[in-house]
Amino acid sequence: MSTPLSTTDPEIRTAIENEQRRQSEGMELIASENYQSPAVLAVQSSVFANKYSEGFPGKRYYGGQEYTDTIETLAIQRAKQLFKSDHANVQALSGAAANLAFYSAVMQPGDTILGMDLTHGGHLTHGAPVTFFSKVFNFQRYKTLPNGKIDFAQVRDLARELNPKVILAGFSAYPRELEYDKFAEIAKESWAILYADISHIGGFVATGILKNPFDYGFHAVMTTTHKSLRWPRGALLLSKGTVSNPLKKPEDTIEHIPTRIDRAVFPWMQGGPHMNTIVAIAVALKEAQTSSFFDYAQQTLVNAKLLASELLAYGYTLVTGGTDNHMVIVDFSWTQRNGAIAERTLDKIGISTSKSTIPDDPNPPFRPSGLRIGMPAMTTRGVKESWTKKIASFIHQALLATNDEEKLAQLREEVKEFCGSYPVPSIR
Repeated sequence: MSTPLSTTDPEIRTAIENEQRRQSEGMELIASENYQSPAVLAVQSSVFANKYSEGFPGKRYYGGQEYTDTIETLAIQRAKQLFKSDHANVQALSGAAANLAFYSAVMQPGDTILGMDLTHGGHLTHGAPVTFFSKVFNFQRYKTLPNGKIDFAQVRDLARELNPKVILAGFSAYPRELEYDKFAEIAKESWAILYADISHIGGFVATGILKNPFDYGFHAVMTTTHKSLRWPRGALLLSKGTVSNPLKKPEDTIEHIPTRIDRAVFPWMQGGPHMNTIVAIAVALKEAQTSSFFDYAQQTLVNAKLLASELLAYGYTLVTGGTDNHMVIVDFSWTQRNGAIAERTLDKIGISTSKSTIPDDPNPPFRPSGLRIGMPAMTTRGVKESWTKKIASFIHQALLATNDEEKLAQLREEVKEFCGSYPVPSIR
């Protein structure tokens, strides 16, 4: 059992070493990626990985649960405190699973939910036609205005016309802060349940740097745990209302949404939770309450806004003309480039980004007109203003040299040298 991995499976060991090298020598600018702390990474490989724990604290289907109950209860309490919710479900395995659990908790097949159009910044799980979700529920989609910001007149018109069961505020590629008060006004008119997907901005909401949907009357909020929160890969389902025994079916009312969510996660959607991930989330929740995490979140937004201003100065067009959060979306629709070409070019110099659609994108999803760039990961590594300007310069130089392999090779060495000054925190 104690034989090293290099002996038992050298192929896997080599792949891990290569990935460590790639992360250390490259620059991570994918908006949905980040680095976990050594403590969070370590507890994921603890003995809790051995434990099967179907059910909830105090209500399990297997014995030997006294310590799993301790860690899950701590995770729930810390999540409630951090996000100002009445309840937290910490068992969802991912953001997609969490969204589907929420839909199943509050809607019946065929019910209508109003969310953001994928090509205008929404997420795949917000009702894209290629998903299973869209076969079960009636997803209707609102879009953005020519300036890239949400068209709330359209949201109101659609809500009046469709009378949706749920109005969803959330995004995957939208660089502005959400106006929860406007969603709340519209939901009151249509008696809709308010749900926010803050997966990308959870770290900024947790610290109070960006607005909390619960302050505007939202009934439930979902966040993944591995983006701006830099936690393990999982999700939190946070809610307002009465918390009761999840083993007993509650009334189908808004007041009972917390228990309805619990029952949707287990047993409706999932079996045993991943306790090693839950203990890591508990550790990360404590880290998120520190002043150093607040400073990190604040610096991430400073870096993102500076990156946006630098790219504008180089002559690039940005969706919405800038950013309020951690991401910047470059619009190449008026150029000979597209997001896929830009992504591949930056990969060559060791900078990871992600292609992205833009509102009313004339190009298909695998060749979209946009490029999404995020600052959470490099801020975790210690990058501040002066080096954010250097990052913008690397991006600009590479995109000017798309077909110049010699120049790209030179930039690759410069990026590698740059990254040597900013080590990946989770690698030892």
